[in-house]
Amino acid sequence: MLLLPIIAVVISLALLAISADKFVDGASSVAKNLGVSPLLIGLTIVSFGTSAPEILIAVMSAGSGSSDIAIGNAIGSNIANIALILGAASLFIPIPVASEVLRREIPLLCAVVLFSSALIFDLHLSRIDGIAAIVTLLMCLGWLVWQGNSRPDDSIGVELEDNIDRTNIKTSSIITVISLLVLLVSARMLVWGAVEIARAANVSELMIGLSIVAIGTSLPELAATIACLLRREFGLAIGNVVGSNLFNALAVVGVVAILAPGDVDIMVRNRDAVVHIALTICLVIFCVGFKRAGRINRFEGLLLLTAFIAYQWFLYSSEAVL
Repeated sequence: MLLLPIIAVVISLALLAISADKFVDGASSVAKNLGVSPLLIGLTIVSFGTSAPEILIAVMSAGSGSSDIAIGNAIGSNIANIALILGAASLFIPIPVASEVLRREIPLLCAVVLFSSALIFDLHLSRIDGIAAIVTLLMCLGWLVWQGNSRPDDSIGVELEDNIDRTNIKTSSIITVISLLVLLVSARMLVWGAVEIARAANVSELMIGLSIVAIGTSLPELAATIACLLRREFGLAIGNVVGSNLFNALAVVGVVAILAPGDVDIMVRNRDAVVHIALTICLVIFCVGFKRAGRINRFEGLLLLTAFIAYQWFLYSSEAVL
């Protein structure tokens, strides 16, 4: 009986996308009402909000003994954010990188991805690994807060200023709480549906996490990127992806390791982590700009999108062999 799990996955993905968007709006409005600068909101709250589905799925998956879904979702979502979302978007509109904060955050993301990959190199996640990941995340957030305070006129803050909802703090708080509750319920529903599909279709939970679940939980980033590009807010378009990937790489690994320490599938190290690192390095090369202004042009976008299609094909091919 695959029908019910499939319906659960479709509905939960839609609810995740909608509730994550509302959570970002509500939390950003609350922060604005409390006097937080737009740049800090963009670097922290917006990034956390678009990563909320992956983080909640990690909690639900670890709690139900399906950690492979969480790990696959985190890595697969990061791959989709870079290769699918930024790759496809830049085919239509080349994306320049003018923000100085962002040009520093992207190399930080590369270091974070290398660190989180090193944690799984021995094919085991311990609680010590989880604590190290969470502490590193807190240090990164501290650095981002410092960057936000030292560069209040950065282009990302300017772009975000006009997009923050001016709703009063009471209404914004209610929206934030309700959307968080919907996120929790839909994340639990998605994990259940994904596990049932994997069992019925005789595919691994890791595969489901890397493909269906990962692409689905990237929907908030996709919606945010499209909206930003239509308004020609290029810094926010890339900033949402970079911030989300940073949270995914550290928060998800940390949550899984602390709640459900255990072994990691060898394919995560030998295949998925390699692709994750390679795409993040490409993002650094394209966006930081060493001899030219950083940007993702159409050719680079095509390379990213082609890499994503090839990776998904390889995933299915590997599963078929097994």
